[in-house]
Amino acid sequence: MSDALWSPTAQAISDSRLTEFTQLVTQDTGRSFDDYNALHDWSITAPDQFWRLAWQYFDLRASVDSDETVVDLNLFPGARWFPASRLNYAENLLREDSDKIAFISHLENGERQEKSYHDLNVETAAIAEHLKKLGMEPGDRVAGWLPNIPETAIAMLAASSMGCVWSSCSPDFGTPGALDRFGQIAPRVLFACDGYHYAGRRIDIRDKVRTIAASITSIEQIVWIKVVDEDFALNENEVFWSDVLATPNNGLSFAQLPFDHPLYILYSSGTTGKPKCIVHGQGGTLIQHMKEHQLHLDLNQDDTLFFFTTCGWMMWNWLVSALATRCTIVLFDGSPFHPGPQVMFDLCEKEDVTVFGISAKFLGGTQKEGVQPIRTHDLAKMRMLISTGSPLTQEGFQYVYQDIKRDCHLVSMSGGTDLISCFMLGNPNLPVYEGELQSPGLGMAVDIWDDDGQSITAEKGELVCTVPFPSAPVGFWDDPNNAKYHAAYFERFDNIWVHGDYAEKTVNDGYIIHGRSDAILNPGGVRIGTAEIYRQVEVFDEVIDSVCVGQEWDGDVRVVLFVVLRDGVDLSSGLIDRVKKQIRNFASPRHTPAKVIVVGDIPRTMSGKIAELAVRDTIHGREVKNTSALANPEALVNFRDINELNN
Repeated sequence: MSDALWSPTAQAISDSRLTEFTQLVTQDTGRSFDDYNALHDWSITAPDQFWRLAWQYFDLRASVDSDETVVDLNLFPGARWFPASRLNYAENLLREDSDKIAFISHLENGERQEKSYHDLNVETAAIAEHLKKLGMEPGDRVAGWLPNIPETAIAMLAASSMGCVWSSCSPDFGTPGALDRFGQIAPRVLFACDGYHYAGRRIDIRDKVRTIAASITSIEQIVWIKVVDEDFALNENEVFWSDVLATPNNGLSFAQLPFDHPLYILYSSGTTGKPKCIVHGQGGTLIQHMKEHQLHLDLNQDDTLFFFTTCGWMMWNWLVSALATRCTIVLFDGSPFHPGPQVMFDLCEKEDVTVFGISAKFLGGTQKEGVQPIRTHDLAKMRMLISTGSPLTQEGFQYVYQDIKRDCHLVSMSGGTDLISCFMLGNPNLPVYEGELQSPGLGMAVDIWDDDGQSITAEKGELVCTVPFPSAPVGFWDDPNNAKYHAAYFERFDNIWVHGDYAEKTVNDGYIIHGRSDAILNPGGVRIGTAEIYRQVEVFDEVIDSVCVGQEWDGDVRVVLFVVLRDGVDLSSGLIDRVKKQIRNFASPRHTPAKVIVVGDIPRTMSGKIAELAVRDTIHGREVKNTSALANPEALVNFRDINELNN
């Protein structure tokens, strides 16, 4: 067992909300728990008791409670949680109605605004009243093509308050990408911005928005939110957000809805075809997010939470749910590297952020740029740094503690759009070990299985979940008999969720994610996770990005590594040899690429993940079925007709 990079103090453990919850469980059940493992084991062997006590601890607001916590627990999918309850997601996020600051919003161009919890209540009421006047009813879809600003959250809260279903994309989506998503769900109203700021540019998207509205015949109205401060004339069936807010309303009310009533429609990455439309429910989303925020991140009303995200990533939905803790949330929209790589840390210092969330890719970028906030910024208030989006390497862990902040709780977490939450994440009562996610979430029956369905430790295998949980999708949109839903997670093992991650449980009872299962390399029949290779490549300052895929070759698969080099650096034979030696010595000979090839850019999904499957298909001459799912589809040109792959 390696030494911990960080450990909570005895006082911090005593004061944590996780400890408080554990005491509640002990009082209710008469059981005592020696450690977190014992509590977690209880939470997955008695999920009805666990989720019932979680509801009680979070004091969920509901007009009707449910005598039963779960029905058909033996069916996965098929279990139904709190079946008789009636509640509203937005009502639980808007219980605070005071001058306390809910949102501090920053745009890349320097604009800053604040919204109090009272502002949210007032403006949500106005937008909801407008939707009612349009004849919107529970179950109708409302779409947002918007940046990460308070108005986006307010539009979502208004839709949720009356039982409509919210779905959003960020404004950097191209027209095909937005059409692939919104075109499947037939929204009646589209909230959209006139444009956005990114990397020093002001980007107008009005024509794209109107093209989408004309293409999706269900859209009855566009509600425009001015972001780039353009004055423009309205077309028929268009209104300005500001005019809607100025219209008198009857105050805020909340439809009381079943626990599984649809709240959000999120989308799979869509790189192998049209994105799957994943439907998440009101109650499951709420109770899962409150569990993660309050028990696993120890979030409370005194915190200032900042997570860099766009509205096209499930972390936006996760972030907004933190309103239920009555904390202050910092929003940012723009490039996290403009005008320099330190700007996110500038913002953390300026707003006294206590919990800062960012992608592993961002941390890798600031590390390569030599950013050292520990020397340049006052981050005294920051008690926690969260990383997600892709596996955080061991070097990433070292970077945080050496160059950002030595006494912060580093939380590497993993889950996804599929569950709108996490399988593994932080734990305020446990130490942090290099390269490891601390623990499985309470109520999440996470395990690692081999190909025969046997549980394994300290070996790589499939990440599975063996017990139903409330934030599992209530279904996929337009999916008769749940055929797509079942195929996505349950085809390999009956009644078992197979997540699609290649992972490992460690001797510390933590977890390591080695990459996506469908991107696993298989040279000589040995399964290799791409994350193990990326970790070694990241130590080279000359390399600013990379993608690793398997090429079908001579009846087997060989490993090919593509690299993007820093300006002025050439891919010399010496650099290739050093890269191969690093991978061979610190991963294994089987991880060592047969080819190292320089390219100009790496394709990524809209949420910033490396599009390994798209690269793999391209080098084999196969069609990439949905390039609109990529943030930079033009990058695929780099991988076509490469002579070096022919020998």
